Amino acid sequence: MTDASSAPAVPVTIHRGDYRPPEWQIPDIALDFALGIKETRVTAALSAVRAADAPAPLLLRGDGLTPAEVRVDGAVWNDWRMDGSDLVVDLGDRTAATVEVDTLIHPATNTQLMGLYASNGMLCTQCEAEGFRRITFHPDRPDVLSRYRVRLAGDRARFPILLSNGNCIASGEGEDGTHWALWEDPWPKPSYLFALVAGDLVVNRDSFTTMSGRKVDLGIWVRDGDLDRTHHAMAALKHSMKWDEEVYGREYDLDRFNIVAVSDFNMGAMENKGLNIFNTRYILADPDTATDMDYDGVEGVVAHEYFHNWSGNRVTCRDWFQLSLKEGFTVYRDQSFSAAMGSPAVKRIEDVRVLRAAQFPEDAGPLAHPIRPDSYQEISNFYTATVYNKGAEVIRMMATLLGPERFRRGTDLYFDRHDGEAATCEDFIRAMEEGGGIDLTQFRRWYEQAGTPKLHLTLAQEGGEWFLDIVQTVPPTPGQPAKAPMMMPLRLAAFAMDGGGAALPDTLVTLTGAAQRVPLGAFAARPALSVNRGFSAPVIVDYERAPGELAWLAAHDDDPFARYEALQQLMLDTLVAAVSGEAGNRDAVIGAVARTLAGAADDPAFVAEAVLLPSEAFIGDQMVTVDPDAIRSARMALQGAIGDALEGQWRAILGNPAPAATDLSPAAKGRRRLRGVALAYLAATGKEDVAALAFGIFSSADGMTERQAALATLAHGDSDERAHALDIFYQRYRDDPLVLDKWFQVQAWSLRSDTVAAVAALAQHPDFTLANPNRVRSLYGAFAANQAAFHQADGAGYRLLADLVIALDPKNPQTAARMIPPLGRWKRFDVARQALMKTELERILAQPGLSRDTTEQASKSLMG
Repeated sequence: MTDASSAPAVPVTIHRGDYRPPEWQIPDIALDFALGIKETRVTAALSAVRAADAPAPLLLRGDGLTPAEVRVDGAVWNDWRMDGSDLVVDLGDRTAATVEVDTLIHPATNTQLMGLYASNGMLCTQCEAEGFRRITFHPDRPDVLSRYRVRLAGDRARFPILLSNGNCIASGEGEDGTHWALWEDPWPKPSYLFALVAGDLVVNRDSFTTMSGRKVDLGIWVRDGDLDRTHHAMAALKHSMKWDEEVYGREYDLDRFNIVAVSDFNMGAMENKGLNIFNTRYILADPDTATDMDYDGVEGVVAHEYFHNWSGNRVTCRDWFQLSLKEGFTVYRDQSFSAAMGSPAVKRIEDVRVLRAAQFPEDAGPLAHPIRPDSYQEISNFYTATVYNKGAEVIRMMATLLGPERFRRGTDLYFDRHDGEAATCEDFIRAMEEGGGIDLTQFRRWYEQAGTPKLHLTLAQEGGEWFLDIVQTVPPTPGQPAKAPMMMPLRLAAFAMDGGGAALPDTLVTLTGAAQRVPLGAFAARPALSVNRGFSAPVIVDYERAPGELAWLAAHDDDPFARYEALQQLMLDTLVAAVSGEAGNRDAVIGAVARTLAGAADDPAFVAEAVLLPSEAFIGDQMVTVDPDAIRSARMALQGAIGDALEGQWRAILGNPAPAATDLSPAAKGRRRLRGVALAYLAATGKEDVAALAFGIFSSADGMTERQAALATLAHGDSDERAHALDIFYQRYRDDPLVLDKWFQVQAWSLRSDTVAAVAALAQHPDFTLANPNRVRSLYGAFAANQAAFHQADGAGYRLLADLVIALDPKNPQTAARMIPPLGRWKRFDVARQALMKTELERILAQPGLSRDTTEQASKSLMG
């Protein structure tokens, strides 16, 4: 990643088709760090071996570096030059050489948080995707795999703990109060998986015995005072290790596994071999400071990064166009793990909700791209919901088509065949074909085509038989005007609503054509169709069903996800009608919600998800032109009507005592979730006592889940209790950065009419800082997701976000660029809002010295 000051005026576009194998490999590398916060000296010794047939100079990538000295085979070498920011070393006819380069870097001023940087007095690294070139000169491409030997030396008082990848093979004392540690990683890895951490840390130690009987030492390293909040993460790590052995046969391969929690981090976590570095958000949790959702997040992200040890580390990606090879597969693996640890139905609902909220709009906008992109200007812009979440859905479809046993044969073949290699998405597909005995030629289109497929369904009757006619279309996306039909698994069933049972039980249909007919069987009357059960394919289903059919499915469908979908569709139809000024089917919705609530005692977690109204953004996705104000009005009106009609049931839910915050069982989490939903519905009624009720819950809560739900409810209103609760929360948690993020977030999410002004004021708060990505996301990320507030008709929300991007880009271009996509959806809105959004994108692009990251995102967004 380049400095804004050195970014080219016109970013270079890199194309997948231009890939060429590396001309030099680096089988071994030795790094020597003389660590300091202000200045760190790095000596890199690269054992270079020529891989090309003809002599070629050794190209070593750099970013913001100047070589102090270059040596070849121990002698000072002068036959080198700088090509822009890169170091080119001419080695003549040599086929092998040891190239040493000395550099000085400055961690304290590295605000990009890429490479080696300082965070609250300690040093840490982030090298994916191209951060290693900010530490030392190196090919810095994922298909150059090396064994690393790393010596860390620094002041013992400032850096009592010295960590790197692999195993610590030696340590000792130096001069003048320094000490050193020598780490060795026996497994070849690409440079993006390099890591070091140096600082004053304490550790939660444990161990795990692998399936072959080896003992692995585990450590979670945090700052003093945070140790008691690491126990859930440690349990999640051990559960992940066991699950990966049982489900995929994958055993851990080093003597130790370390995790370090860092407060300043661009991403959620990083899977560096044997030394995972985590955003503190996904490690620290206790009942007083973390919600149930936070606990689930810790468990899922710990699992994700651990699973990368095989799906990403032992088998890595050949180039960054193959990013979904490791990320899509690993997201699928962590989703499956979380489902096994909790409620599979609820987990599936949560994953699909995230997909629809983040990836479907991406697929429908100017930044649409296949899960294996064809080109990029800045690779950090492709750490997207498409690569991760849609990538996971593509893996899930393959698993569905193959079934568990054949899918396992395919993954075993993939891991065994490509262990220690830099592989491609094609390598994975081929392993699935050979291991599973299936032809996936057409399925490859999921890797090639952007856009969310749409299935148009029609029921037809011929004689006494019913048929389902399916027409598949894939919309045009930037650079891909015409699409071919996708191969996909579609699970469906059909029911007789008169109580005759299912004439067609759960059936898996493989779609391949643009049009396809599926026989359903004989029904006396039109059957109730349960389609895309379990969300078997990441598609949009266009199928008109009467309110009575949806209500019946919501009550009787034997697939939990399909039951949830039916109730959501019933709500959605009513809300879309209301936005258009039509009556809708409010009574049918209220009745269906009431029936669903009747099962709350059996599965409160599922019920809580099912009775939630669709989000404002998702309602807008159903409309040709989004009307944020009308959507908010319609949603609040329906929420209030449901709250009024079922007030007794909502109050009964809140009348039962809340589970203890220390009870993290699925049932307890579900009850707390349902209590939060009940409180929100009651608040929508506008009843005078609800603010006092919410404040009572806020004050008496023994854990963060209930406390935050009550605070969020109060934050939407204008009661005296609102200001009081916000002040109490701030005073209690002002010294806890992660919890204070919640304080910023609930105010940015507020439904109040003054939210834009409130966010602008919060940006000037003494505790707000652009230096911490979590804090930026908690305020501005939450605000951009607040549809009506962000799209305020005068454009104030757009200006606020653009001001942030302009201020943040010189400091942290990666985080700045990720704030742009909400502005890029301008085509979905009315003409006046379109003009205002485009103006802000143009203002961003007019800034001098704009980074590659932000330039690419803003320019593509402006094209629409």
